[in-house]
Amino acid sequence: MAAMAAALRGPGRRFRWRTQALAGGARGAARGAAAGQQDYDLLVIGGGSGGLACAKEAAQLGRKVAVVDYVEPSPQGTRWGLGGTCVNVGCIPKKLMHQTALLGGMIQDAHHYGWEVAQPIRHDWRKMAEAVQNHVKSLNWGHRVQLQDRKVKYFNIKASFINKHTVCGIAKSGKETLLSADHIVIATGGRPRYPTHIEGALEYGITSDDIFWLKESPGKTLVVGASYVALECAGFLTGIKLDTTVMMRSIPLRGFDQQMSSLVMEHMESHGTQFLKGCIPTCIRRLPDGQLQVTWEDRTSGKKDTGIFDTVLWAIGRIPETRNLNLEEVGVNINPENQKIIVDAQEVTSVPNIYAIGDVAEGRPELTPTAIMAGKLLAQRLFGQSSDLMDYNNVPTTVFTPLEYGCVGLSEEEAVARHGQEHIEVYHAYYKPLEFTVAERDASQCYVKMVCLRESPQLVLGLHFLGPNAGEVTQGFALGIKCGASYAQVMRTVGIHPTCSEEVVKLRISKRSGLDPTVTGCG
Repeated sequence: MAAMAAALRGPGRRFRWRTQALAGGARGAARGAAAGQQDYDLLVIGGGSGGLACAKEAAQLGRKVAVVDYVEPSPQGTRWGLGGTCVNVGCIPKKLMHQTALLGGMIQDAHHYGWEVAQPIRHDWRKMAEAVQNHVKSLNWGHRVQLQDRKVKYFNIKASFINKHTVCGIAKSGKETLLSADHIVIATGGRPRYPTHIEGALEYGITSDDIFWLKESPGKTLVVGASYVALECAGFLTGIKLDTTVMMRSIPLRGFDQQMSSLVMEHMESHGTQFLKGCIPTCIRRLPDGQLQVTWEDRTSGKKDTGIFDTVLWAIGRIPETRNLNLEEVGVNINPENQKIIVDAQEVTSVPNIYAIGDVAEGRPELTPTAIMAGKLLAQRLFGQSSDLMDYNNVPTTVFTPLEYGCVGLSEEEAVARHGQEHIEVYHAYYKPLEFTVAERDASQCYVKMVCLRESPQLVLGLHFLGPNAGEVTQGFALGIKCGASYAQVMRTVGIHPTCSEEVVKLRISKRSGLDPTVTGCG
């Protein structure tokens, strides 16, 4: 690598930013330098949502931009195209499979509304998977076209740093390419974590990198973990009538409001998802018939048990894609505990011309929309005379479990920790969506709460909504909270009737009052 970098230095050791195809290593670099090929204002490492947004914004501002992206196949061999986690193995396929499960529930409701539906209702995994994968591939192509339209150069290579302005990229064929730029943005995201200390975990388990690309149904599935990825996957698998069990070591949805998280889990349990609580897997073995025998231990009693499954899905967290970037070579600091890149408020790393955005950056929400906005704002600061910073406060999100959970702002626990119990007022309600009435659906877990400061005018600190279309409900109220809405202002907002979202503007009962928060009637 040092020889390659040296080959790029011109007379007087002044660095000249260039691109070279290194067919012959350092000598190839020297030949490329002599050829005087193109340079870049911005080089983005990572073709996910944040990286693409940053690259396209910089190109719109008239800069010469390149994107490098390479997907290392999963341990099970799954690979995909341009667009990152969200497009290929995250938000998009997840939401479509969630919708599949919701449709199954609606079909079951249909006879209550007079529809005659032939029984039994069957689901075809192969047909669903093909449709979802075809849509994902169309998005991959769309991203390629957008880059081309904006004259952003795309390289399908695995990049690592040579120095603070140069990376070396290796293609699948082994061909090496040197790329240099004034500014480099790291937007490599993360990948699912495997518990490699567990026998059989890597050989026989899959992750969210694989589940959406399976050609055949996963069958009876054990989901290990209690993250939003774990519960979302378990939710849609149960929804399409697959025998699904969640094995969780501790609490569900760590980092989210725990009252809401418990309600999410209660709803899933009451609708067919099985839970093994306080358990950890210790071994996976493949049986002669191809099924998987899983051994686990109950952490409380110490007793061991076994079960037979067709698929084991690991959903125990994610690790940032920083290990192969050669960051130590250029002095980019990372958090040694989680390998994430340390950045300041302007997304700058410890090296002034190198930046990091999205899931790879320390202290940032692992959410697609925040990465996209951070990428756009970074490009505008670098090339558009802007000084606007990304605001990571009051970022809304939704967990797409069977009963969706949308939230924005502080959880109740965070509000109490920050302001003290005596300074917090929580307004709440259990409600029944109109859609649940005729079909006689259970609405025991449909719940909404607003966390406010107790002192007038009672600034809204957080909103938590559990029910149908939670993402659609939360998005609108997120604007109000972002703008500093008070409880009084929310109460003066006229609701749209009959909707679930109107329950937010009808929150009159506080937890402190001790009154029954169950909504009755339209008032």
